[in-house]
Amino acid sequence: MAAMTVQLDIVSAESSLYSGLVAYLQVTGGEGELGIMPGHAPLLTNIKPGMVRIVKQDGKEEVFYLSGGILEVQPFSVSVLADVVMRADEIDEQAAVEAKRHAEASMAEAGADFNYAAAAVELAQAIAQLRVVDTIKKNFAR
Repeated sequence: MAAMTVQLDIVSAESSLYSGLVAYLQVTGGEGELGIMPGHAPLLTNIKPGMVRIVKQDGKEEVFYLSGGILEVQPFSVSVLADVVMRADEIDEQAAVEAKRHAEASMAEAGADFNYAAAAVELAQAIAQLRVVDTIKKNFAR
């Protein structure tokens, strides 16, 4: 018997990174962790920077990083719309470590005209990328 699936499309401002049938999708929404399976109630929510984990129709898993965005769940399709989406294996770990270090240093030396919101976004994105890299490393270690 074939697994129940739903059509998933993951797109960025630049391209479509994934389009296919999935049995499960895990993403961090504005209110917390979301697990989306076929038959999920319709939903529209923002997505925090972090990891999107999918289980494909054949049972294989794939992990993506996204900078934040919008998740739309319809009866027969799910759309993830983000400014930046990367496959987990495309993340430059050293660049993410440097971005985290830079954001932390900027926040520590904040002056009167400091844009705290921009630094907080930079920090959140760098931390999210490092979590995705860490998750991939743990999965390969098994």
